[in-house]
Amino acid sequence: MFKLSKKSEERLEGVDPRIIEIVNHALKISIIDFGIPGDGGIRTAERQLELYEKGVSKCDGYNAKSYHQTGLAFDVYAYVDGKASWNRNHLTNVAVAILQAASQLGYKLEWGGLWDLFVDMPHFQLKKD
Repeated sequence: MFKLSKKSEERLEGVDPRIIEIVNHALKISIIDFGIPGDGGIRTAERQLELYEKGVSKCDGYNAKSYHQTGLAFDVYAYVDGKASWNRNHLTNVAVAILQAASQLGYKLEWGGLWDLFVDMPHFQLKKD
């Protein structure tokens, strides 16, 4: 069983409490440890615009707001052999645990790894009803 580091916990401050619940449950069932990268939680509009201008986000933070700005999204990295990994296989294994945890808790969660137009393997967001 894995546990979030203090730094990863801090990076999730301000996100929807359901996300914290999902992440903590997923860490109990995951076969691969994972954490939250620097921009993996709440983002300001200014930071979102920077990511958009770098081409790593489709949302500019103003005209198109990211779920990260409202606390309904989070990003992860796999933690393998003592370091962060964005390897597709590692992230897929982490995603299986996260999606299973969300389902077991009764929450609807989307994974960016399943998107058609813009695949975003580290990204998860709560579905708006």
